[in-house]
Amino acid sequence: MEESGSVDSVESLCSSTTTRSDRSSGPRVSDTELRSKAKAVEKVYKDPSKDELPLLPEELVQDSAKDVTYICPFIGPVRGSLTVTNYRLFFRCTDREPVFGLDLPLGGLSRVEKIGAASSRGDVSYGVVCKDMRNLRFVHKEPEDSLKKSVFEVLMKFAFPVSNNMSLFAFEYKQVFPENGWKVYDPLAEYKRQGLPNESWRISKVNDHYELCDSYPATLFVPVTITDEELRRVSSFRAKGRIPVLSWIHPESQAAVVRASQTMVGQNGRRCKEDEKLLQAIMDANAQSHKLFIFDARPSVNAAANKMKGGGFESEDAYQNAELVFLDIHNIHVMPTPETKLSLSIGNCIFIVIYFLFYLF
Repeated sequence: MEESGSVDSVESLCSSTTTRSDRSSGPRVSDTELRSKAKAVEKVYKDPSKDELPLLPEELVQDSAKDVTYICPFIGPVRGSLTVTNYRLFFRCTDREPVFGLDLPLGGLSRVEKIGAASSRGDVSYGVVCKDMRNLRFVHKEPEDSLKKSVFEVLMKFAFPVSNNMSLFAFEYKQVFPENGWKVYDPLAEYKRQGLPNESWRISKVNDHYELCDSYPATLFVPVTITDEELRRVSSFRAKGRIPVLSWIHPESQAAVVRASQTMVGQNGRRCKEDEKLLQAIMDANAQSHKLFIFDARPSVNAAANKMKGGGFESEDAYQNAELVFLDIHNIHVMPTPETKLSLSIGNCIFIVIYFLFYLF
């Protein structure tokens, strides 16, 4: 079932990458501005001499079909043309006023699937599932030439370039920016903005060559009372070497958010005095705090089961003045289930609204 934002107005053609919520939250466009935009769009898409889709640099049209029907949940079937480039899917109506269309970057597509078999008239249905939970449906005729791929088969190829041994459009586009992207984020400048280093936190270069932890940045902030040698010993006690390091600090209260991986206590209840010292130093770094909260994102059952694999969690007996709290968030294999349920719920709600409006008018 399609989401309410499936079909965009003329305004969306001028700003195709924004959602309805983005547009409603931003500054309102006056009627005069909207009409001028509409005229500009109509000039581009209605003028026979300018019937082509405006393309980005290095964007190439891969295929197009002129007799495609979009099944709109609000106004019914809409006939038009469908164009697939190496960057986007673009549908433009040809039988309705005002001009409207769908402009979807291929990176926003989650799945393209054929729905059922061809009808007696040769019509084939395709479903396009988007990552923003839109579920679009198109109908078109099979090519007369059996060897020619349909526009949707071409779409499936370019929507998932990596799976088809092709490069992403971002590498083809080669957009030139006025600044070096690798220097947009400066970790030292960010920490300086937070008032660091100070008398409690220092910079550590122990991971300067990513040898301590390859998934951590090179610049780390740790308590001043902890040496780099102690950090190396802690890394052998934490999964994948992810030692407790500072992520954020409040500028006034000095309350800190520190991230780390699970401890490798195992079934035998292994301990690490350097790790215990580090957590105590983190608490001592805030003179106003007398308790350390350890939030473990896993369910307690999962954390206990990880002891069988050599992992585990912090013991409140080993870590003084610490309180362990499990957040009961399941692993990544379970988390997509709520998203699927939400997507189905959105579809059902839209169907109810359409059904109600149909009988209201």
